[in-house]
Parts: sequence; structure tokens; C-alpha cells
Amino acid sequence: MTTSRRTFLTRSALAAGVLSQPGSARAAKRHARFDPWIEIRPRHVRHNIREVARLVEGRPILAVIKNNAYGMGLVHMARILESEAAVAGMAVVKLSEAIELRDAGIGKPILLMGPFDDVDLEEAVMRAVTPMVYTDVGATLERIAARRQSPVPIEVCVDTGMGRVGVSHREAAAFIAGLAGRDGVDIVGTMTTLNEDPDFEKQQLTRFRAVHETLAESGVPTGRRHAASSFALFDNPPAYLDTVRPGMALFGQYSLARFRGTGLLDLQPSMSLKARVALVKQLRRGDTAGYEAAYRAERDVWIATIPAGHVDGVPRVAANGGWVRIRETRYPIIASVSASHTIVEIGPTKAVRTGDVATYFDWEEGSRPEDASAASGASVYDLVMHLNPTLPRRLVT
Repeated sequence: MTTSRRTFLTRSALAAGVLSQPGSARAAKRHARFDPWIEIRPRHVRHNIREVARLVEGRPILAVIKNNAYGMGLVHMARILESEAAVAGMAVVKLSEAIELRDAGIGKPILLMGPFDDVDLEEAVMRAVTPMVYTDVGATLERIAARRQSPVPIEVCVDTGMGRVGVSHREAAAFIAGLAGRDGVDIVGTMTTLNEDPDFEKQQLTRFRAVHETLAESGVPTGRRHAASSFALFDNPPAYLDTVRPGMALFGQYSLARFRGTGLLDLQPSMSLKARVALVKQLRRGDTAGYEAAYRAERDVWIATIPAGHVDGVPRVAANGGWVRIRETRYPIIASVSASHTIVEIGPTKAVRTGDVATYFDWEEGSRPEDASAASGASVYDLVMHLNPTLPRRLVT
């Protein structure tokens, strides 16, 4: 039996771990030793899930893993969530995310919260992805149901004041009743998005409940009700309803600094951004660094260049008070954060070496993502959600 050159090369690459495993759309890239990387701690994610489940008294968790799972890596996070009994399903915004999860073998329910056309809708349903509906797609749903020979599960989004998407709460009862009256439609859930203004959220919940009360009087099923994001976990227990819909809390970040002091949830950050020092050199007094000579040495000083910049997720504003940790010492970011580099001031002595690991944030106390973002004034959302999706992500204990 002869073996083609292509078959031989493919088998050799798989044996060497060069090609990606099933579920990945592309061959694994070869990263250099000095390329930045992200580390992920699954046990911290599992801890955070337990914390949320405790707080909401066992209500099912619909885990929001949109936008590459807040920087964690979509499939990485989904595989952790897949085995957690407290997680009833996952929610994404883009159809491509839902398809990637199904291609990776994720079997739990997936809610697609983003927009779609008729072709997208059929593909989502055929991939066992539940669409979030708020426009007149009833006829399309019935056609799809006829082809698959079973009703199409959907969730309906009600706009209670956020204004972004959803059918207005004023028309929601009639809209939902119309969908429920179609043989090809199975309403498995209804949802709304709260606007994170505590006083206004009370009005939103009143509107949401009114829709359900009207439908209940007519015997119209509405499925599970959910409204509570990570923000509402801390500020709005009445919004827990049947299911909660957190995102950032599962990844271990507090969306507002004041939430850390409440004691309601003990969240453990689950990822870090790291790189290795690429160059250490001395500047003489008066020497400059960065675009537009943003930094000028006031004395002879050692600096280090780290090959991670704003294209990797280091905020440009990190030069305004931000830092990196090398060994156990924090060094201030100076000059300006460029696309692929950060410069830090080491001090009067050469205290670091080329190849040392530089940590932008991790799970150590004082080095959490919230700490790193607060130091420079960046939003913690910007810090983690803008991490470059092409960076390697490594699971660590």
C-alpha cells in the first residue's frame, strides 16, 4: 500500500501536534518564544460558577460567552462550562460563534442573541441553536419547522427601556401570543436587558412582569424568564427570575469597583496576559523613548521593552499610570504603548533580564484585571474584551 506525500505530511504534522485538533477551523500557529500569551485557570472559572449558583439559590445559569468569551477564548470557555451542571446553556451574539461551538462538539443549548436573516435563521435552527426573536419571522419559522418536522424553539426579547433590540413591551404580549399560536413555534424563553440604572431597572422589571401577567391570563406559555446580567447579580436580586444571564462574573471580574467590597461574590480572575522581556538597555539622562519623545530620562535609567502592545490588548492609556509585574516587582509603563510594544522603567540598576516573564494582569492579589485597569483609568471591559483572539491561550492549574 502506497502513501501519498500529502497523507504522509498530514499524519506527521498531527503526530507532532502541529495541526489543530478537531473543532478548530485553522491549523495551529507556530508562536515565537517572545510572543505574548494568555493563561487560563479553569478551576477559577468553576469556582466562580459555584459562587454565582450559590448567590442565586440554584437558579440555572445561562452563561454569556460573547465576543470570544470576554477574551478567554470561545471554545476554551465553552468546554469548561460544558461539564458544569449549574450551567444550563450558553449565549453568544454572532452566528459564527454559535457554529464554532457546535463544530467544536459543544452539546449544551446555545442562544443566539444577535441579528439574522432568513438564511442565517435556518442555519442556526438546523445547528440546534436557539434564536432570540423580536421581529416578524413567524412564517419563516413555520417553513423551517415543516422542513425539520418539529417546532422551532425560540426565545423572545422584550425591550423594556434599553432601546437597543427587542419588541417593545407595549406590543410584546400580542407579539408573543401571535408566535405562540403558530404550530411550528415553541417559545422556550423570554428575556429583557436591564440598563444598569438601579432605579430605572425597577420600572423595567415592572414592565416585563406586566407582559407575562397579560399572557398568563390568556394561557400563553412564555418559557423561562431571564434578565439578570453580572451587574444585576450585585444590584438587583428581584431580577434573578427563573434563570440568570451573567458573563463577566463567570470569568472572575467585578464589573464595578464597588462590587468587590460587597462580599456577595468571591470572584477569582481566570486569565492573565503575559510576555517576555525582549530587550533591557540603559538610557542616559536626557535620552528619550516612545513616539513624539513621550518619555525623557531625568537621570541615567534602565528600561525594558516588552513585545505586547495595543494590538494584543494592552490599552493605549496604560502609559498613564499602568504597570507590569516582573518577578515580584511592579514597573511603570512609560512613553507610549505602541501597536506591538510596551516600555517600562526599571530604575537605576539592571534589575531584570531578557527573557524574564512580564505580567500585565493575572489572579494575584493586587494584579487582578480590575487593578490593572484602575491604575490607568481603562475600563476592565476594554482590558479583557480587546485581547487579541490570535494570541495563544494556555490552560494552567
